[in-house]
Amino acid sequence: MALIVQKFGGSSVADAESIKRVAKRIVETKRAGNDVVVAVSAMGDTTDELLDLAHEVAPIPAPRELDMLLTAGERISMALLAMAIESQGHEARSFTGSQAGMITDAQHGSARIVDVTPKRVQTALEEGAIAIVAGFQGFNRGTGDITTLGRGGSDTTAVALAAALKADVCEIYTDVDGIFTADPRVVPRAHKIPRITSEEMLELAAAGAKVLYIRAVEYARRHGVTLHVRSSFNNNEGTIVYTPAGPGLDQNGAPVEEPVIAGVAADLSEAKITVVGVPDVPGKAAQIFTIVARSGANIDMIVQNVSAAVSGLTDISFTLPKSDAQAVLTALTNSKDEVGFERLQHDDQIAKLSLVGAGMRTNAGVSADLFTALFEAGINIEMISTSEIRISVVTRADTISDAVRAVHTAFGLDGETDAVVYAGTGR
Repeated sequence: MALIVQKFGGSSVADAESIKRVAKRIVETKRAGNDVVVAVSAMGDTTDELLDLAHEVAPIPAPRELDMLLTAGERISMALLAMAIESQGHEARSFTGSQAGMITDAQHGSARIVDVTPKRVQTALEEGAIAIVAGFQGFNRGTGDITTLGRGGSDTTAVALAAALKADVCEIYTDVDGIFTADPRVVPRAHKIPRITSEEMLELAAAGAKVLYIRAVEYARRHGVTLHVRSSFNNNEGTIVYTPAGPGLDQNGAPVEEPVIAGVAADLSEAKITVVGVPDVPGKAAQIFTIVARSGANIDMIVQNVSAAVSGLTDISFTLPKSDAQAVLTALTNSKDEVGFERLQHDDQIAKLSLVGAGMRTNAGVSADLFTALFEAGINIEMISTSEIRISVVTRADTISDAVRAVHTAFGLDGETDAVVYAGTGR
């Protein structure tokens, strides 16, 4: 008998018919002789609707009360799913995050899991029931308050439960057939990847791929949880996300040769700030990024130009989430005289393209092929960043779709047929 944790996103439980279809899949898994734990998201766009409602009654909702409100979405879907399972002849018990033992820190809106004590879930399993857990939420012991884990929190809930329960696999159900070589909405000929390392998946998630959230992937890698990303709309095999047992080995210890490129990702959520006319003397970059850090922003890519011989001034550009840009601009403007720069430039019409693959480590010429493909497609590159298994470039937002398709084709990633998207969100 296997223990399987399944996670269903909002598009999978969007309405009553969808919930009944999900319940049937869960019951089939149980009837196959498995113990089943399910983490479930709010129905459809419920979370966004609750957020809109909160901002209608209060321009800046109190964080504690906002968490109380948002957790209602998952409580609704978990109870409805449990009812649907009961109607199909199997016992199901639903649990909130706190009832399931999801212990977090006290940060409302983006809490982090500090412990998982799923005693009630284990009891339900021992008594033959299917356990349904509300994703996205937890409980802080110090304050006694309900917390939420932020976007993608249901993925993290499922992985944390799988780790704590020592599950055989954590199945993440979405509206596509698995992890693709690119977003199939942008690249119709993108094809499903049968297996991908957690390291590659982390890079893709960080670069903008939205099928899995980076926190969930990192948690899975740290605790050795195998993920199976698959569609809730069919029974096809999806994509296995695994942590290799060692260099060049799969999780069974068999020797494998990783593909050169796993996939291409695009991210439209970043902006670029350029600090123009910075004195090119030791300590100025540190001064600038200390100010940026105090604003709470997360920096992605950084480029510093060679200083002009005559003026002794240089420019420093960096990218960051669009949502952090205004706070950083304000902080730097307030410190303009202290730092001594000339002016700031803000550009929110950029996009980042990332090429990811563990095989880059041992294959020369990947960068040359990437830049050639972008040149031939007429795509201008503004910034470049690399790691062992990733190359990222910044280009214009209005050319990113063309860039992704050109790179996808250039690296031989196109499939023979168009990919199928069953809903529309990729979650």
